[in-house]
Amino acid sequence: MICVKSNKEIEKMRKAGQITAGAILAAGEALRPGMTTLELDKVVHRYITSHGAKPSFLGYGGFTGSACISINDEVIHGIPGPRKILEGDIVSVDVGAYIDGYHGDSCKTFACGEVSDEAKALMKSTEESLYLAIDMVKPGVRLGDLGAAIAKYNEDNGYSVVREFVGHGVGKVLHEDPEVPNYGRAGHGIRLVAGMVIAIEPMINQGTAKVYQLDDGWTIKTADGKLSAHFEHTIAVTQDGAVILTRP
Repeated sequence: MICVKSNKEIEKMRKAGQITAGAILAAGEALRPGMTTLELDKVVHRYITSHGAKPSFLGYGGFTGSACISINDEVIHGIPGPRKILEGDIVSVDVGAYIDGYHGDSCKTFACGEVSDEAKALMKSTEESLYLAIDMVKPGVRLGDLGAAIAKYNEDNGYSVVREFVGHGVGKVLHEDPEVPNYGRAGHGIRLVAGMVIAIEPMINQGTAKVYQLDDGWTIKTADGKLSAHFEHTIAVTQDGAVILTRP
């Protein structure tokens, strides 16, 4: 069931979104070669809790971190731990914050130091496709329109779109209906209505779209070991278009 939010609820979600955005910014500022993913996770945890919120991911389904930190060929759900982040890595930091009964959810892929031109191009295409979809958002637009636009943009740039994992509704529950795929057919799917709040999150691979899960039960990697990038915003649908609730 899709939960359409009132203006009051969206304002509460804006607060959660701002804390989420701040935590990602803090992670980006702290990121440096040689630090561990656990150290980066602690930056996120401190930021969220110092602003009176709870990390949405901590304990979610047994997840042990406050952020999903995924490096290079890790697509999503990387578990913070002793792994060191190296110069030239690309690092996806996926964060959720929960406050006043509502969640925010956002992700950004960062460059650790100087990265390859190929990595920069992948990150650029992924982020640009997110904003392309956000710019399309308004009542009456179908989810298939957004997914088709994201897929075409990235595929035209030579990349592939992960299909096993998608965006989602956000609200009192971290993952609500509807699913928000990064692929689809224009003119098909659920129509957006004012008051819907969704997370749009392209997960784009440099090589094959195929992925697999590690034995840890969480981490998703590209099947060919090539790079993956992930960008995400929680947005509210209004009569005037999209409002990005997780914009810093």
